[in-house]
Amino acid sequence: MVIDIHTHCFPDELAPKAISLLAKKAGIPAFLDGTIKRLKQSMVDAGIGISVLQPIATKPEQTKSINRWAANVQDEDIISFGTIHPDFSDWKDEIKWLVEAGFKGVKFHPEYQDFFVDEPKLFPIYEALVKSGLIMLFHAGVDLGFPGPYHCTPSRLKKVLDAFPDSTIIAAHMGGYRYWDDVEKCLIGRNLYLDTSFSEELDNKRTEKLIKAHGAQKILFGTDSPWCDQAKEVSRIRSLNLSDDEINSILGGNAIRILKLEVK
Repeated sequence: MVIDIHTHCFPDELAPKAISLLAKKAGIPAFLDGTIKRLKQSMVDAGIGISVLQPIATKPEQTKSINRWAANVQDEDIISFGTIHPDFSDWKDEIKWLVEAGFKGVKFHPEYQDFFVDEPKLFPIYEALVKSGLIMLFHAGVDLGFPGPYHCTPSRLKKVLDAFPDSTIIAAHMGGYRYWDDVEKCLIGRNLYLDTSFSEELDNKRTEKLIKAHGAQKILFGTDSPWCDQAKEVSRIRSLNLSDDEINSILGGNAIRILKLEVK
């Protein structure tokens, strides 16, 4: 089964406005309309069995409503991570609710949520998530909608890994969009997963080098849909000069393992 660990959707009534604003901010087109229905159509076209939503509360007061929506849209094809805004005062109870509701992890976007990943104020939240067994996925590196300095660089993320060696962390965009030299210096070989989302600027040779150095068992297929075409991204992974076992692990096997899925 192919699993896309990194996708985005919005409530149907909000999707048109959200996609329009985000596309304008980043200066890139969207391939889908931001709805669950259209994502599922794309999944069929791409041969993807499960997509994992990565919602983001850009304001503290959005945290609960986004998480309740995420809980309601999950089914056999769609899994969703939760969201915690760093300035949300009730984060302890919200993490407890996420666990009780069966969420697998939490997505952080340090640019949209305006925090540096290694700020001490985040460490109690990280600690609670680790103790709760929840995965943490971070947008990492450049975000096209924001100027620097960027809030989750490989060197900053390394400090989080040092502080929480038992955490399960996913660094999106192969560890840091447009920071791949620093990924090699700071993150390769560490105890974390890299997802392949929105990393098409890496040619196959560089991608293969990073995967071989880090270990294919710690790479997760992701697309950042609707900002990349799911079918094209599946084909890109299949085109890499890797073994069938490595490709299958990246496309789904690793996600099945860390998400603790029972796949028929």
